[in-house]
Amino acid sequence: MKSLVLCWALLGFAHVVAAAELAPIRIGLTPVFLDDQTSFINAWRDYLESRLQRKVVFVQRASYREVMTLVRSGKLDFAWVCGYPYVRNKQYVSLLAVPVYKGKPTYRSYLIVPAADLQTKSITDLRDKVFAFSDPDSNSGYLVPVYDLYGIQEHAGAFFGKTFFTWSHRKVVEAVAAGVAQAGAVDGYIWDMLARQHPDLTAQTRIVKQSPEFGFPPFVVGKTVAATDVTAMQQVLLAMSRDAVGERLLRKLGLDGFVAGNDRLFDDIVKMMRAVTEK
Repeated sequence: MKSLVLCWALLGFAHVVAAAELAPIRIGLTPVFLDDQTSFINAWRDYLESRLQRKVVFVQRASYREVMTLVRSGKLDFAWVCGYPYVRNKQYVSLLAVPVYKGKPTYRSYLIVPAADLQTKSITDLRDKVFAFSDPDSNSGYLVPVYDLYGIQEHAGAFFGKTFFTWSHRKVVEAVAAGVAQAGAVDGYIWDMLARQHPDLTAQTRIVKQSPEFGFPPFVVGKTVAATDVTAMQQVLLAMSRDAVGERLLRKLGLDGFVAGNDRLFDDIVKMMRAVTEK
């Protein structure tokens, strides 16, 4: 009997050691808008590790391009990116999950100006103005306004007096609020969340236009990642809204949960991308 107990103990120990020796799951992020982003990411990491029974490492980079480069080179397994870099890199990544916001897996781009600007009615009123983009690989913070200008046969470089990239949606809002930029394009979800957390900031801006809905920035997975890891991560994300700890984390992000989603959510981004690159 003692030998049998010892055998089972050794088997259990071997299983723990084997799990510990597995390579960590590596997840790429761009800067999070939360004030307490470090504590949130630590809490999310702990949650994922407990569900996956695997070490998890979050890797933050300043731009979508940096994150996608790491995914393409196999240095990241998963990433939470924008729909634009996703559709541009579909030969290297697959769709894993899409966040649900206000009951739908969609969001909008907001065109914003300083609150004191009551004259601007559309992007056509911004000729020769200073305009803030978030990231050249952002759908809401770059592609949408560029496509709007394409619709009136204009190019951002010639239409605006000056443009610059802030490398974060929050910084677009800050630039417009401070008058550093006379207008900007921002992820509507980020603006909404800032309005909840920092109403004094967003009150210094005015939304001129909300775009049509697009697929919410998705979680993607590199095509070389093991199928078992893909399934495990997807199941954990989809189940977050059904457990108390996961629900609290989602609430911190202002999200309802995750769904598997499909590529049709991103068809309009593909359409805009083709239009502005083929002109």
